[in-house]
Amino acid sequence: MSAKWPKVKLGEVLTERREEPSPDALASGRIRIVEKIGFNTGRIQLRSDGKTKTGMILIKPGDLVLSGINVAKGAVAIYDKNNAEPIAATVHYGAYIPNSERVSINFLWWMFRSNFFQELLLEYFPGGIKTELKAKRLLSISAPLPLLPEQQRIVARIEELAGQINEARHLRKRTIEEAEFYFRSAISDIFARLPAKAPLSVVLSDKPRNGWSAKCDNSESGVPVLTLSAVTGFQYNHTAFKRTSEFIYPTAHYWLNPGDLLITRSNTPELVGHVAIYDGNPTPCIYPDLMMKLNINKQSANPRFVWFWLQSGPVREYIRDHAKGTSPTMKKISQGVVMAIPFPDEISLSEQRCIVAELDTLQATVNKLKRLQTDTASELDALLPSILDKAFKGEL
Repeated sequence: MSAKWPKVKLGEVLTERREEPSPDALASGRIRIVEKIGFNTGRIQLRSDGKTKTGMILIKPGDLVLSGINVAKGAVAIYDKNNAEPIAATVHYGAYIPNSERVSINFLWWMFRSNFFQELLLEYFPGGIKTELKAKRLLSISAPLPLLPEQQRIVARIEELAGQINEARHLRKRTIEEAEFYFRSAISDIFARLPAKAPLSVVLSDKPRNGWSAKCDNSESGVPVLTLSAVTGFQYNHTAFKRTSEFIYPTAHYWLNPGDLLITRSNTPELVGHVAIYDGNPTPCIYPDLMMKLNINKQSANPRFVWFWLQSGPVREYIRDHAKGTSPTMKKISQGVVMAIPFPDEISLSEQRCIVAELDTLQATVNKLKRLQTDTASELDALLPSILDKAFKGEL
């Protein structure tokens, strides 16, 4: 904590706004209601409706808004002074008017969302905030506060560094997207040369079968049931499952074995038909009704070749054309549609293995890049808290 800054009671620079919205304005929707404040973003999200059964407070443009319940998690926002209309929130929030001659609202916004402020809260409330932080308790806190010009300098420096961090995040995301695009292009280029004259059914040992969506209770001893996220993005995610305590016959067809190929039969138009290979983790495990399992005849096709093929442009286009459903956001593909997917059956197993080896090498390169970018993301996530810690200790 900076020894060179004088301590100032927050009640000297903040005034609680004690106004209530008009019931008519709420009922008509003219005044919208706060849904929540994002912990990570510090941005206000508004409800789609104006229904409420609790007491409400009024928030005007230029107010500093805190969630009394989640302030320690970073739920602090500025209601932009350029907004034309006031908004409302439940009494579990607080709206505060800053004294602009003594304090920068942006300085307080950054400070309240920092680890420095969390430590300050623990100093004043050693047992933690049991329910919520009301105005009386908040405004009694004394915090080190530099003069206004120094506050403005610190805010400018924080925002400069935060902007650089966001730019680095953007570049990281773009790098991953470009790597994915390159990989998808490589798949399309390789498979564009292969004539697909046969249906996929020629390399299946039996018909695709739906799984079973058991009732899940997430009991620790329950059997894992995959969720749709397990195969989204054409990569198997072994953490995407729930658990069921329901009895499952040992001979049921929806038990999974390592190497089984799974395809989503119902999802959004962009995600329906995504495929992944179950890697044996977790085990034992079953798959849900919204997926089908494809049993590949290994005498006819390499399962990884089929997996790569089902990611190719022509197959994705085929699935988009044949997916059905009245809802624009949810489409389905049938067993018949999957069995009729065009497949290049004239490619020998040795040729398939060569193609798989080439694509596996590319996939490994992309995955390595993703891991590197994930590590970079973790480092970036740790940077801003460190910057804020220095800023409010007077070291920035």
